[in-house]
Amino acid sequence: MRPAGLAWASVYGGFGLGCALTGTPLFHRGPRPGPAGADWAVVAVAGVAAVAVLCRARVPLWGACGLSAACAFGLLMDVITLVFGEGVDGAAAAVGHALAAAGAVLLAMSAHRPRPAGPTAADGPPAPASRRVRAVAWAGALAFVPYAAMKMVWAAGGTFAGMDRTRMLAVSRRNGASGLWFTLESWGVDATALLAALGIFLVFGLVYPWGLRFPRWALGLRGRRVPRWLPLTPALLGAATLAPYGIAGVGYAALGTAGVVTVPRGDFPTSADALLVSWIGLGAFGLYGVALTVTARSYWLRTRDVRRRPGGR
Repeated sequence: MRPAGLAWASVYGGFGLGCALTGTPLFHRGPRPGPAGADWAVVAVAGVAAVAVLCRARVPLWGACGLSAACAFGLLMDVITLVFGEGVDGAAAAVGHALAAAGAVLLAMSAHRPRPAGPTAADGPPAPASRRVRAVAWAGALAFVPYAAMKMVWAAGGTFAGMDRTRMLAVSRRNGASGLWFTLESWGVDATALLAALGIFLVFGLVYPWGLRFPRWALGLRGRRVPRWLPLTPALLGAATLAPYGIAGVGYAALGTAGVVTVPRGDFPTSADALLVSWIGLGAFGLYGVALTVTARSYWLRTRDVRRRPGGR
C-alpha cells in the first residue's frame, strides 16, 4: 500500500495547493463557504500522510488516517444531496471530501496489520456480537423512529412544529430537490425516512448473523460471505459524518434550550419549533452515529480473523 499511499498524498496535496492558490474554498460552514486560507490544512494533511507512509509507523499512520477522515466530513451529505438532485454546496469541496475519504481508507489499510493465522486453524463463522453491542445497535435504530415519524407526518399531509406539507414542499423546491424526491412525496413517502430505514438495516446487519452472508434472493451470490468492505464502507462513512455532526448539534441544541444561544427559526414559524425539530433530528443523528461507530468496530474485529475463538465484542 506504500506506493498507493504516496500517490494519494501527492494528488490530495496538489489538489489542496491548487485550490489554495486560486482562492477556491474547500471547507464550508453550512451552505456558506469558509475562508480559502483553510485550504492549506489539506496540504498539511497530505504532507503528514506522506511522512507517515514513508515511516511505516502505525501511530502516525492512524493519526494521518484520522486527519483525512476529518477532512472527509460532509461526504455523506454530498452523496445524499446528489442522489436527490439538490446539488452540493461546492464542487471543489465535494471532490475534496471524496479524496479525503479515499485517503482515510488507504491509510487505514496501511496501518492495519492482520495477525498471522495459526498453521492448523480452519475457517469458521465470525464470533457473534455481544449483547452490549446489540443493545447499542437497537438504541441507534430506535433513535430514528421519532425522526422518521416526523418526516412521514409531513409527507402524509400533517402538521408538526408549525410545518405542514405545503411549506415543506416549498422548501424542498427552493433547495432544488429532484423529481424523484417529489414523486416519493406525492406517494406520501419521505425520502429521508427511507434513508433512515436503510440505516437501520445497516446497523442491524453489522451485529446479526444474517448480515454476514448474501440472502437467498441474491442470484449467483446466495449463501456466500459478504465482503467486509461492503457493509464497512457505508458504516464508516456514516459514522464519520453523523456522529460528530449529531453530537455537536445536540450540544448546540442544549445551549439553545438553556438560552445561552438563540436558535434561528429558519423555515419554521418560531425558534421554538426549530429547536424541537433540531432535538429530534440531531439527537437521532448523534445517537445513530455513535451506534454505527460501535457496531462497525465490532464488525471489523469480528470479521478480520474468523479463526479466532468464539466470543462477542
